[in-house]
Order: sequence, then C-alpha cells, then structure tokens
Amino acid sequence: MINTKIYKAVYELAEKLMKAADKEDREAFDSLYAELEAICTENENSDKDHPEQWETLADFTEELDEALAVYEKAFEKAVAVNSKDHMSSIAFSMAKLQVELGQTDAAINNLKNAQMTANKIEDGELKDEIDELLGKLTTG
Repeated sequence: MINTKIYKAVYELAEKLMKAADKEDREAFDSLYAELEAICTENENSDKDHPEQWETLADFTEELDEALAVYEKAFEKAVAVNSKDHMSSIAFSMAKLQVELGQTDAAINNLKNAQMTANKIEDGELKDEIDELLGKLTTG
C-alpha cells in the first residue's frame, strides 16, 4: 500500500506535469519532473518505496530508453510487493514503448506477462488493451 502523503504528492505532480506539457511550458515541466524524481529517489529502498511513484516517473520520462529503464525498475518493485495491478499496467506501458523502439519480441513478452497478471485484476479496459495490442503484434 502506498503511503497516502506520497500518493497525494505524486498525483498532484502528475496533474501539474500534464498541464505543463499541454501548455508546452518546458521550465515548469522540468522543475516538476525533478520534484517527482526526488520523491522517488528519497523513498527508494525504504518502507515508503512503491511501484506507483516509479511508474508515474516513467510516464513522464521523455527519452524512450530512459523511460523503459524506469518502467523496469517500477516493474521489479511491483513484483516485490506482488501488485498484480501495477505489474499489468507497467508491463503494458513497457510493451507500448518497446513497439515504438522496434523491440517487438520484447513487447510480446511483456504483453504475455501483462496478460497473465491481468487475470487477477478487475480493470477490464486494461485487459482489453493488452489483448488488443498482443493480437496486433502476433497476427501481424
């Protein structure tokens, strides 16, 4: 379970980051991103560490390779706490990036993992998105 104070801070930063991105306000975006990154690093390997903060950081990481590395860290943390919801959404996000990077085999692997963990969650929309992308990649 994510610490409520951290959850609120991460959620508020995510909202502000989206607004800054919409306004194309680079200075605000970079500053907010640095705040989010600081929360992640401050809490890393503590009892306040949680995959959600890392997943959010990855969502706003602009360089695809860097974002993928942050998603991988988030995924490891989700596995460590056995959070099927996070494992599914993170693996799906990783697969979408891998498709963009031309890493189809890795994307298919992540989608298969996401499909397995998604069997244990209630988010039907995410399950459908995973199945749809996996279908596109495996049937050409």
